[in-house]
Amino acid sequence: MVKNMPRRNKDTEQLILQAARKVFIQKGLAGARMQDIADQAGVNKALLHYYFTSKDKLFNLVFEQEFGNFFSSLAQVIASDLPLFEKIEKVVIIDIERLGQFPGLPMFVLNEVSRNPDVILRRLKNIPVEQVLGILQKQINAEVKKGTIRKIEAGQLLVNIQSLCVFPYLAKPMVRGLMKMDEKAYREMIDKRKTEVAQFIISAIKHN
Repeated sequence: MVKNMPRRNKDTEQLILQAARKVFIQKGLAGARMQDIADQAGVNKALLHYYFTSKDKLFNLVFEQEFGNFFSSLAQVIASDLPLFEKIEKVVIIDIERLGQFPGLPMFVLNEVSRNPDVILRRLKNIPVEQVLGILQKQINAEVKKGTIRKIEAGQLLVNIQSLCVFPYLAKPMVRGLMKMDEKAYREMIDKRKTEVAQFIISAIKHN
């Protein structure tokens, strides 16, 4: 037991969580060490263990926060009264801006899913995906009935959006190499995709 430790402080806790997020995204669960996280946060290892007793517990919290924050933003847009096309535009912006804040996140998730698929899937069970898909599907069906769009499953629509938003981050070195882009040009291209992806998706489902 750690003695003579200060009372828990929310700022210190958040500092550790931010440091853990960076380390986990860079090294994954298996490669990260508690000492790495302590060094990144600028605290000693004893204080880190006082706040978070194990690496697994810290990883679980970081993972759930990342997905929770992203999914919460997504769910708010989908549950809103916005027209379908505006929802698509907003979801694309949320995706790309979130990835811009944490560009290593897609590779981190892919690596962890391949290493620990059962663990990751268990963590995702608490996310109400079916409820959100149901809301979106109801709106899609209404638009299909009006003749505005072609028939499409809500899940397929969201997967299409995610794929188009995530790929340039996953394949950044290849994208930059093939398109002969420096970092500035790459960032400009990513920024343009906030409108390009939405327009592409809307054109793909819209009845001519």
